Amino acid sequence: MMKTTLYPVRVKAQPLSLFETPIGIGELHEAQSLLDDLRSAIAENKKRSEGIVRSNEGGWHSTTDMLVWGGGAARKVADLAIGIAKRLSHFEEATVEDFEWRASMWANVTQPGGRNALHSHPGNLWAAVLYLDMGGEGSLTGGNFYLEDPRFPLAAMHHTGFRFLGGDGKPQKYQVELKLKEGNLIVFPAWLRHGVRTYTGDRERISIAINIDAVSRR
Repeated sequence: MMKTTLYPVRVKAQPLSLFETPIGIGELHEAQSLLDDLRSAIAENKKRSEGIVRSNEGGWHSTTDMLVWGGGAARKVADLAIGIAKRLSHFEEATVEDFEWRASMWANVTQPGGRNALHSHPGNLWAAVLYLDMGGEGSLTGGNFYLEDPRFPLAAMHHTGFRFLGGDGKPQKYQVELKLKEGNLIVFPAWLRHGVRTYTGDRERISIAINIDAVSRR
């Protein structure tokens, strides 16, 4: 008969948070004239262009050359977004200034009932969004910008109800909604999937999206 051995062993374990996903959220100050100029440029371009279809459903998506037709206001927004991206970036054996930072930009005009499907921006380091007009008082329901935990799809393949416990002991959300407002500028990794919930406001909502990349000067 095999002898059963009891092992009075205990283990002390604590969560270690690794692999952070940096996201920068800023708010433009004293920017009313800048926002007004951007809105005017978008309205003029919308009259001349049918736009294109990407992640937008039920809205107008401009071509991605807003840095050409958006004037100095568009360039200023790109510079602000690049500035945030630089502060969140690190290169081994190089500095952020060893790279030429490039941006492409487009406008989104979302009609009531429109949304942006979940997507990412491959081929870039960072993506950014600036909100110009939230659509008025009726926009308080729906239309939230959201980000998806990049680890979630793998876990969901095995068990759709699975969640990771965070360092606070609480289950982590696989999608996080951000209630942004006019003048908010958010910068996040371009590979991070994101979208916009169905917008239920009473007039158009206007935002700008940006792709940001860095090319070595060496």
